[in-house]
Parts: sequence; structure tokens; C-alpha cells
Amino acid sequence: MLLTDRGVSMSPVDDIGAGRGPQWLDGWLSANASEVVAWRRHLHANPELSRDEHKTTELIGNLLRSAGLKPRVLPGGTGLVCDVGSGPRCVALRADMDALPLTENTGLPFSSTVEGASHACGHDAHTTVLLGAALALASATALPGRVRLVFQHAEEVMPGGALDVLAAGGLDGVERIFGLHCDPRLEVGRIGSRIGAITSASDMLELRLSSPGGHTSRPHLTADLVHALGTVITGLPTLLSRRVDPRSGTVLVWGAVHAGEAPNAVPQDGVLRGTLRTGDRSIWAELEPLVKDLIAALLAPTGVGFDLLHRRGVPPVVNDRDSTFLLRAGVEAALGEDALAGTEQSSGGEDFGWYLEQVPGSFARLGVWDGVEKQRDLHQPTFDLDERALAVGIRVMVHTALAALA
Repeated sequence: MLLTDRGVSMSPVDDIGAGRGPQWLDGWLSANASEVVAWRRHLHANPELSRDEHKTTELIGNLLRSAGLKPRVLPGGTGLVCDVGSGPRCVALRADMDALPLTENTGLPFSSTVEGASHACGHDAHTTVLLGAALALASATALPGRVRLVFQHAEEVMPGGALDVLAAGGLDGVERIFGLHCDPRLEVGRIGSRIGAITSASDMLELRLSSPGGHTSRPHLTADLVHALGTVITGLPTLLSRRVDPRSGTVLVWGAVHAGEAPNAVPQDGVLRGTLRTGDRSIWAELEPLVKDLIAALLAPTGVGFDLLHRRGVPPVVNDRDSTFLLRAGVEAALGEDALAGTEQSSGGEDFGWYLEQVPGSFARLGVWDGVEKQRDLHQPTFDLDERALAVGIRVMVHTALAALA
């Protein structure tokens, strides 16, 4: 038995969905349940930040090679792709591997040993699930085609490691691609799916303002930079809400602002930073010129100059209808119809969207809440998950790949 940080005993062989076959999958999970948990805990204790996932890549590569597979490390030295099975038809399964620059505060016995880095988004679980699916598939006597395993680096930075995978030919010959992401709002044993957009586009804005500066007693002799900042802070979100379809989920939120130090001096420069998100792919394509025009209109009466850095991030993840039906068929085969759940579109960004610009596919939510303790949200120092979700994810990945190839 395993002991969690909350004193709850949990067996690593508490396998939700056991007995639903195929027999080789049941057998592999029964024989390797403890190893699966150990992989996740090792990854959790040894997180690596985006584009620095060298030891993680090495560990995955060694385990894949031990099963007779031939992984290919991506040109940048982190991330890898690997095929299992044979035949002309190929579907892909993807997991992200990188950690967040966040100090962990869970008290787990296998907490992060790396200062300022932790798997607070569940990528350790994603990697473990795909690794388990890979080795389980490799144990099968025969598969109805090939499964491309994509262990992706640098999901947490924009525009994301998915572009490196594509540039290296990681999806060449792939018909469809599937992925899972931890969801602490769903109980273990449930999978949330959705046709259409499931995440949003996410851009970063940095606006730098410039003014001659001056004394606050004579604002009429200069350009009042702080007032101009306030005009943009309140005015730009309002104008955007009138210029784009409100059903698109477009939202601009400022996260940082700075200008000046002295209370009686008009500063010469200031900076404003924030995120701009939308759930609509077509609107995302139009936002950059629109934002620049609106800022220019807001600042024109103030006399303050500006320079805008609009860093485009990732497109929305837009799930293909047929691929989502295949994923749902995989969930039903793995866990039963009761495991299916709906899910809302998130305002968060996810670079899985780049893959769906190239091939159809579907991205779903993996329930990781134990149904008892307080839900611990993603990207927080206290995030943790119920490790029974690992076997659930492996089953769903394997059955989804088989459904897609069938």
C-alpha cells in the first residue's frame, strides 16, 4: 500500500477499468502498477523547466529502448518521438514534460528537490501516462497500425515546443492526434471532452509609453504619462468588448504596470503588461492590428508616445468532431459510458492547438480529484493529484489509439 501526504492508504493496483481488456493491457497494468507510480514520483521530485528537460528526456528514452522501441530525440536535445507498431496508418498520442517556475508547497515525501521548480500543472502525470501507454502497447502481440508517441518539451512557454515537434517532422504521416490534461475539478475515473474549442488563444502584451516628463504642477506643458497609462488600462478592455463578438470569450487582463517614483514628477517612461485571450480562431488572427489601432486612438489626445510588443502565443485547441467521437469511444471501452463527462472551454492556453492546425485530433480532461479532499487547482504550489488517475489515463490513451486505428 502507498501512503499519501494526507494519510490515505492507496494501493497502486487500484485499477479503475480493470477487466475491460484487452487482456494484454490488463496484464501489463497489473504487473507494472507500482512502477508507474514510481515513475511519476521520480519525475515529480526532479522537475525540469522548459527546454531544459534533458534528464527527463534521457529517462524516457531509456525506458522506451528497454521495451525494444527506437525513440528519436528532437534536434534541440529535449523531447522525443517514437513509433510503436507497424503499418501505413498512424495516430499520435502526446504528453508534455516541462515543469513550472514555481516553488512547491505540498509537503509530499516526493516533493520537488529543485528550488523554484515544480510539476504544479501535472505534466509529470501526463508523461507517466504516455510512458505507460507506450510500454503497454509495446507488450501487445500485434497492433492494427502505428502509434506515434510524442513526448513534448516546453509547453509552458510561448509559442510552445509543439512548433519544434512539427518542424522536426514529428507528425509526418499521422492521421490524428490525441492528448489528455489533468483536471482537478473532475473525479478520478471521469474524462471531460468537448467538440470545438476547449482552450483559448493566449497572447502577451507589453506596452511602453514615453513622455518628455515634467513637474506635476505643470501637466499642461508636458504629456501626462501616468494619466495616459490609466486611459489605456481602462479604455482598451472596454473598446475591445465593443469591437469583437462577445460570444468569442475575448478578454484582456493587465498583470503589471509601472511608471515613475516621485509623487511630484511626471515620468518619462512607463510599462504595462498583460494577457489577451480569445476562444475564437478567426478573431485571434485579427487582434494584433486591432489592438494597435485602438491604443493609438486612445493615446492620440494625450501626446504620449508608445511602442507595443504583441507577442502572439498559441491558437485555441479546437477539437475535431470525428476525433472527439473516437476519443469518447476509447473512454467507453476503457472505463464505461458513465466515465464520460462534458467540460467547459477554458481561457487558458495550450500549445496542443498547433498540432490541430496540421491534423485533426482531440484533447480531453483527465479527472485527478479523489472526490474527498479539497480540490487543489493547477499552477498553485499546493497542487496534487490522486495517483489512481495514472492507470485511468493509460487505459484511455491505449483504447483511444486502438479506436482511431480501427
